[in-house]
Amino acid sequence: MPKLSNRIKQFNEVLLPEMVGLKYEALAENPFRFYRGTCHLFYEDLAKSSLPSSPLTWICGDLHLENFGSYKADNKLVYFDLNDFDEAVLAPVNFELMRILTSIFIAFDTLEIEPVKAEKMAQLFLKSYSNTLAKGKAISIEPRTAKGIVCEFLTAADKNKISDILKKRTTSKKKKLVLSPEHERHFKIDKFIKQELKEHINTWIKTSNDGPFNYEVMDAVFRLAGTGSIGTKRYLFLLKSTNTKGKYLMVDMKQSISPSVLRYINIQQPPWENDAIRIITIQQRMQNVSSALLSPTVFKGESYVIQELQPVKDTINFKLIRDEYRNIYQVIDDMAALTASSQLRSGGIEGSANIDELMKFGNDKDWQEPLLKYARTYAKKVKGYYTQYRKDYEKGIFKK
Repeated sequence: MPKLSNRIKQFNEVLLPEMVGLKYEALAENPFRFYRGTCHLFYEDLAKSSLPSSPLTWICGDLHLENFGSYKADNKLVYFDLNDFDEAVLAPVNFELMRILTSIFIAFDTLEIEPVKAEKMAQLFLKSYSNTLAKGKAISIEPRTAKGIVCEFLTAADKNKISDILKKRTTSKKKKLVLSPEHERHFKIDKFIKQELKEHINTWIKTSNDGPFNYEVMDAVFRLAGTGSIGTKRYLFLLKSTNTKGKYLMVDMKQSISPSVLRYINIQQPPWENDAIRIITIQQRMQNVSSALLSPTVFKGESYVIQELQPVKDTINFKLIRDEYRNIYQVIDDMAALTASSQLRSGGIEGSANIDELMKFGNDKDWQEPLLKYARTYAKKVKGYYTQYRKDYEKGIFKK
């Protein structure tokens, strides 16, 4: 078996066999989706490189252009921020920066945007990131503070209602609302496991301080979502209010696994009780306000993150703005400021650099060109990886 295919298959062999084929199919879509779903390759290669030293900080661990988006927080406001923390750890700042810079080069190439624009956007990201760090003050972005297309994006997201998502994901059965078995990302669950899951969530509702009051589970399905997480266990629940007629919620329960970057760093991490607690704790440190119903749970000895499935949760579609340079500029500028803000917000906690150290790093520009050079080179390597992967995929190597 070719070395690349062997690396990918070995990493994914722990995933659900009936779902891993769908992940391999997703990876074959284009170079950017391949990059999103192979975070382990990125860190394995990064560990062999020689990059400038950088302060330790809390990182989301898989920062790319589609891991920023909108969500409704506990305070009922809609925010634009980093929104995926499955890979979150304490690590060098440069790990986070390299992941996002490389994603800019790969995404722009996949969208057939001129290389010169990709270069300018990568430089812009570092400039805005450094300037925000140097000021030492975190920012947040919600409809009142957003600008340009991000403001339009959040304003539109805020108008979406739970009824919109119910129309897409539910159907009526015997005069009761249930999760639609026809939805392409819904899969049936064994009836015994389904009953155990429903009982588990009903108990969570009654006993957790993070859960919604006066709701009960009506239905549950296996849910397919994301790219890198395809193959992990993930469930979607339909909840109905017990005291308000016609009021529903949807709750996502996603299995938490060890982050791939841990294999390639020798940095002492806090003694997390489980991976769900790791994810949620770091997320709450890095985000200005975290999403509604965010809660850890343990089901059958495995940890999961529970959160509300929201109609407002979405990401910027770069395909729609690929020819709008000013809008792309605004989005990249905001993403850079938010990245720096997440590190300032979590600075000085359990081993991460404090604000003074981060400000000093922001004022030092010597590390920027080596990172850009690595990102340019590595983006080309990922494109080569993707070409080889497509050949192996089409040969049927990933069906064996």
